[in-house]
Amino acid sequence: MNNLKRLFFIPNYCSKAIIRNILLLIVWLCPYILFAQKTLSIVSKVQIGAFPIVSKATATSILVEESNAEVVGITAEAVSSDIFRITGVKPSIIHDLKTAPQYLIIAGTLGASAVINQLVTSKKIDLSAIQNKWESFKIVTINNPFPNVKQALVIVGSDRRGTAYGLFEISRMAGVSPWTWWADVNPIPRKELFALSGNITVGEPSVKYRGIFINDEDWGLNAWAKRKMDTTIKDIGPNTYSHVFELLLRLRANMIWPAMHDNTKAFWYYKENPKVADKYGIVIGSTHCDMMLRSNTFEWGKNYEQEYSEKPNEYRYDKNKAQIYRYWEDRVKEAKNYETIYTIGMRGVRDGSIVGPTTKEGKIQLLDVIFKDEREIFERNLGGILNVPQIFCPYKEVLDLYRAGLKVPEDATLIWTDDNFGYIRQLSNPEEQKRSGASGVYYHLSYLGGPHDYLWLTTTSPSLISYEMAKAYQFGANRLWVLNVGDIKPSEMETQFFLDMAWDVKKWNPGNAWKYAEYWAGETFGKALAPEIANIKNRYLQLAQNGKPEHLGILQFDDASKQERILAYDALIDQVERLKKKIQPYQKDAFFELIEYPVKGAGLMNRKIFYAEMSRQVATIDKKLAIAYSRKAEDAFKQIKSLTKYYNTGIQQGKWDHIITYFPRNLSVYGMPTVGTPEVLDSTSTIQKVYDRRYLDTTPIKAATKANAATKYATDFQTKHEIVNEQIIAINGLGLGGKSITRYPFNGNSFKETAIDNAPYVEYNLSLKQGTYNLSIKCLPTHAIHAGRSLLLGVTINQEKPTFIDFNHPKEDKKWSANVLRGYTESSISLKIEQAGKTTVRIYLMDTGLALSRLDVEPLENDKP
Repeated sequence: MNNLKRLFFIPNYCSKAIIRNILLLIVWLCPYILFAQKTLSIVSKVQIGAFPIVSKATATSILVEESNAEVVGITAEAVSSDIFRITGVKPSIIHDLKTAPQYLIIAGTLGASAVINQLVTSKKIDLSAIQNKWESFKIVTINNPFPNVKQALVIVGSDRRGTAYGLFEISRMAGVSPWTWWADVNPIPRKELFALSGNITVGEPSVKYRGIFINDEDWGLNAWAKRKMDTTIKDIGPNTYSHVFELLLRLRANMIWPAMHDNTKAFWYYKENPKVADKYGIVIGSTHCDMMLRSNTFEWGKNYEQEYSEKPNEYRYDKNKAQIYRYWEDRVKEAKNYETIYTIGMRGVRDGSIVGPTTKEGKIQLLDVIFKDEREIFERNLGGILNVPQIFCPYKEVLDLYRAGLKVPEDATLIWTDDNFGYIRQLSNPEEQKRSGASGVYYHLSYLGGPHDYLWLTTTSPSLISYEMAKAYQFGANRLWVLNVGDIKPSEMETQFFLDMAWDVKKWNPGNAWKYAEYWAGETFGKALAPEIANIKNRYLQLAQNGKPEHLGILQFDDASKQERILAYDALIDQVERLKKKIQPYQKDAFFELIEYPVKGAGLMNRKIFYAEMSRQVATIDKKLAIAYSRKAEDAFKQIKSLTKYYNTGIQQGKWDHIITYFPRNLSVYGMPTVGTPEVLDSTSTIQKVYDRRYLDTTPIKAATKANAATKYATDFQTKHEIVNEQIIAINGLGLGGKSITRYPFNGNSFKETAIDNAPYVEYNLSLKQGTYNLSIKCLPTHAIHAGRSLLLGVTINQEKPTFIDFNHPKEDKKWSANVLRGYTESSISLKIEQAGKTTVRIYLMDTGLALSRLDVEPLENDKP
């Protein structure tokens, strides 16, 4: 009894009866004491002590003082609408405590809210964890925060965006997807909502600036926006952008690179656009080729004369400095009161080469002058350089200039890029990692250009995104991540993954990225169906790894692989059809947009291309079979058109009219291919061929097959040898067969050939007959991390002298084109087997950033049976 007294601080003078009652009360209260220490969550059934968001058909009001930034009020209204979507009851928005009810939701920004300041002063809330932090927030339930207020659910942000993210966290916990409007993802209906007592503290984000680049918008977003959103101006304008900016906040993003194609007027042309961005707290930037927030395709090429009442001379700084300087400075003056990020340097008007000097040395000297003048503009108009976020993007020819010695201002952020197909070209070396401006990444989910566009469906897997972006982060790219999302749709899951990873890079790493599809499916469609949806999504992405739907007109598969792909996609479509029967009516539209359309579209594209090829192959041998194949090809084409029409006109009375096209840029692959029996062709589908001949001729690229004497996937090793502070990890969803191995983390040592004995390795056992073979090693087509590193493998056969292979291929040429289109790079060595039996192949992973996918062994011609 004395021990119990000491444990619970019970005075000695208390009687046994009193002590027994106190202990019973403690035992009874224990679950609630422990529960109060838990993370806050939202449920649909009442519990003791829970905060009522909606109870008995009554919604709790949301208090947002008018002293907060406008985005806080906008977000509160959106959350109120979200709660209405779930419950049918809409919380009212109030602006002061005078009318506060017993229960109250309070949202405010630290330093901008008198109500929050009162809670801090009265020690009702501790905000030290978010004080002076970037975009952080805290959510907590508080009992008796003010007179007449029994309980409050309080959302506090460290800044205006932090508060907005905190408010949208309430929606997300209640079951509202970030894609509630953009993909018609309706939440599970609930009659009541309660917040269970606890608290959440979130932030700071891993990456400071996180956003999207709307690009390739001519065929989808622009066509839709002028019909359904900004119908007066018939363009992408403030109504469209308000929905885009809300989506960014729901995804915890903070930055936009606006649309800038020929068919789209400049973002700044419509004066409401930057005002809307500011209302939503979104940072305005511009693409890698549009300097100083200008959009050159429109503003220099089409609108300069209207803006300045004179014709523009050549966009060439060495001959036309005065016009260009004024053109840049005027935008800085216009943008000075907005939150912005400036792209510095110079490119041609349409992302072409810089006009002027023809030598690298001359271009570098000119860029030195341009940097100086751009920074002079900042000094003159913005009161200095230090508080002006600037980026420089060494992309295309500019990367060559940077590698040749171009000196970029120390405080500007270097924005590294992928090669347009998801593989980052270069990252910061040890010296560059010391720069005060740090670095970031510009990454593609959609691309227009050589060797071939991919503008229709999105097929870049979370595993690949994670592999490349985790590597970037580990080499210092933490200042800015921007994602080219094309038309936004149909890149929903992949966009969310990129931005989720930018928010918390440790949560989603290469080892677990393949699980993201299930996490996302659970959030979008509910946990019960999430495993099956994830299985479909992951298989869809895996099949596209060695053949995107848009690239099937170039890739050459053997007959067995064609049949295998057709069967695999048919099985996926069957899964979709079975699953569709389980989807609730209120989820049907979202399921079609997010799962059904891309899976069926990709599958039907494979059927169309391959059956057309088969019909041509048998046309002179078996006319009846050729006709059968031709009709299958045409049927697939008709289904693609029908599905696309439904997407545009059949969902919610045509909400998405023109958002999706099955033939962006009218490339030949989207039309009806030539078949062996011309009479069954749809004569209306004449689509022009477009190739980028810098990279491709008309020769098809051989895709991966498995008709070999032996095939070993990289994960099938017998033994592995790791080194200190590193692992050799398997990555699901990456590479041929959906599995690759790599060294992790990425910032480990790079071993030279002379240090092979110190390098990690894996071993494979092969059973081969006597003879001479070709050993083909297939890897992901990644690039060496930076100068001084490579992508080197060392290969030994039965412990003989090693052979070294460098898989780095930095040039844009036909070899690179083949690699990125088929999803792998390969190199071969000769293998001579003197005695039948076990052959041991040891592969040393000399460098990080190289993902090994598959080993294929094939007998040479004279040794084939």
